[in-house]
Amino acid sequence: MNDSVISNNSVGRRQFLKTGALASGGILLAPSIMKAQSSPNGKINLAILGYGKQGEVLTTSMLEIPNPPFHIVAVADIWKNSIGKCRSALRTHNPGLKWYFDYRELIAAKDELDLDAVIIATPDFWHARHTNACLEAGLHVYCEKMMAKTPEEARSMVRTAKKTGHLLQIGHQRRSNPRYLHAYHNLTMRAKLLGRFTTANGQWNRSAKPFREVNPRIAVDQVLLEENGFENMEQFLNWRWFRDLSGGPISDLGSHQIDIFNWFFNSLPKSVMASGGNDYFQGREWYDNVMVLYEYDTPDGPARAFYQTLATTGAGGGYYEYFMGDEGAMRMSENPAFTKMYREAGAPDWDEWADKGFIRKEEAAAAKVQTKVDVRESAPPDAYDIPIVLDKKPHTPHLENFFAAINGKAKLNSDGEHTFKSEMAIFRVNEAVAARKAIEFTEDDFKV
Repeated sequence: MNDSVISNNSVGRRQFLKTGALASGGILLAPSIMKAQSSPNGKINLAILGYGKQGEVLTTSMLEIPNPPFHIVAVADIWKNSIGKCRSALRTHNPGLKWYFDYRELIAAKDELDLDAVIIATPDFWHARHTNACLEAGLHVYCEKMMAKTPEEARSMVRTAKKTGHLLQIGHQRRSNPRYLHAYHNLTMRAKLLGRFTTANGQWNRSAKPFREVNPRIAVDQVLLEENGFENMEQFLNWRWFRDLSGGPISDLGSHQIDIFNWFFNSLPKSVMASGGNDYFQGREWYDNVMVLYEYDTPDGPARAFYQTLATTGAGGGYYEYFMGDEGAMRMSENPAFTKMYREAGAPDWDEWADKGFIRKEEAAAAKVQTKVDVRESAPPDAYDIPIVLDKKPHTPHLENFFAAINGKAKLNSDGEHTFKSEMAIFRVNEAVAARKAIEFTEDDFKV
């Protein structure tokens, strides 16, 4: 693909897509300027690195974007089965999709592919290596969370992004969810409906099956497995449960909710205590349940946050974050059924904000249905819905934000540097479980 000529300037498509990243540093281009610098075809040439379950989710989410600003030109994965699934999913989008077993071959072909950006959905222990290589090659990167397996690896990703000047978006998709953005900016920061934050709790409990079974007929070549850090197909299919390959459920699931604690509190934790164990499954290296307690010094004062993940049962109440203040409470989730707000008795009236459409009061009869078993119980508070509905797949707005940032039209909602500081709170959890005592965070922990 040849570079396109923009306006009266000799600025090619690829050059603009790289320089457009300046917007991520806080420079939002004026609409007239963005229009003048946008390329005629407007397409970002994109590759997918890793097409397991999460790669499939991200691809499906991208493909629902109307008039997509991207063109998926290549995929890399060590498993022929995954490449076959990707080619099938993208048959209509790009029947000429290129595929590679070695990510280094994909990067080497970047000029031939006229490549601009890459989606990285490989196992956690590969994130730093893959991200750094792509950034060094001049590509913008969307990398799934966790950023990496260790803080040192995550720091290297931030440093490489800074050195190269290319974008690094991390897959904390709630940061781009309009319900979460409304709750943060309008309900807690502007209207201050919760008053002063005091506590938070959250959970992600879901059933987890035993190890995925190995089908020898479609197994990855043993030499290829070992070259990519896996001892066998069992590790390849179940990498989330091996200590050398991931941080376990607290990284896989807990990273989402703990990131939201840090965001809404406008603070990073000062200490963490945790407990975890293999209470259900046998033979797994990582804990199947973890319980965590953080202490914060927020702008509003001291606060605590409790988090739990149980990777054992589907009867554990789903996933959400619950924030409590001295004037109200708010339960947030990607699932709208779990989303609700409650006004404390004696708090300022919320009618003004209901009239503005920020919240929607529940019908009194529905809100007050409750059987008291003790006269000392408090009356149920007034309940409200958050009338912001995401009519897309949960990951789609975050990917849209990434593409908009590449084109200079937005700032990243979860850039590498800020995400690293938030994820540091997760990195220390497993350490706290092993230590069986509170671990204090230092300023150096959050430094890049």
